[in-house]
Amino acid sequence: MTRSPDLRLVPGLAPGKLRVVVTYLEMTTQPANPKQRPPIEKLALLRAERPTVSFYRYLYNTVGEPWLWVDRRKMNDAALAAVIHDAKVEITVLYVGGVPADFAELDRRGKDAVDLSYFGMIPEFIGMKLGPFLLNCAIDAAWTGGARKLTVNTCTLDHPKALQLYQRAGFVPVRQVVRIADDPRVSGIIPHHAAPQHPIVSA
Repeated sequence: MTRSPDLRLVPGLAPGKLRVVVTYLEMTTQPANPKQRPPIEKLALLRAERPTVSFYRYLYNTVGEPWLWVDRRKMNDAALAAVIHDAKVEITVLYVGGVPADFAELDRRGKDAVDLSYFGMIPEFIGMKLGPFLLNCAIDAAWTGGARKLTVNTCTLDHPKALQLYQRAGFVPVRQVVRIADDPRVSGIIPHHAAPQHPIVSA
């Protein structure tokens, strides 16, 4: 039996580049799973209504730095505000004991689907079973708000259990692509020490 190639392998990759495998998933019917109970006490789930750019950047940068999230870092304040203040973009923050622990961002601007554009946890809160709880809440909010289809994508730079988490929640992979991306640590957009699990390719 021939084994499938490991798409994470990067033979001959050019300096300053990353090979990224992106998996696109979708959910076409609302899952029948019962709502999850909060995994711990003192939780608060709040919609961030017109969040300040500085607060959003705190969430995005803190959650995304270990996984080299870079797209929103590249946006200037005006462009970012235009997105996060759009009435069809919903940002929900989960607080633990009054402290932001993770966030989910639903984008309803598309005609055919609601996209879970961002979902992730503050590093110190990983391992507390908060991810499945917030994901369940985000999925419920998407369908309650009239979604006909829900989409999300994850990649090999994300947490290694991200794909499995989405599939357990009811998402189904529909396609996979391989991309060569610039390493944001080389340009200084993200600190050089970030994401040590993904070595920087140098000359």
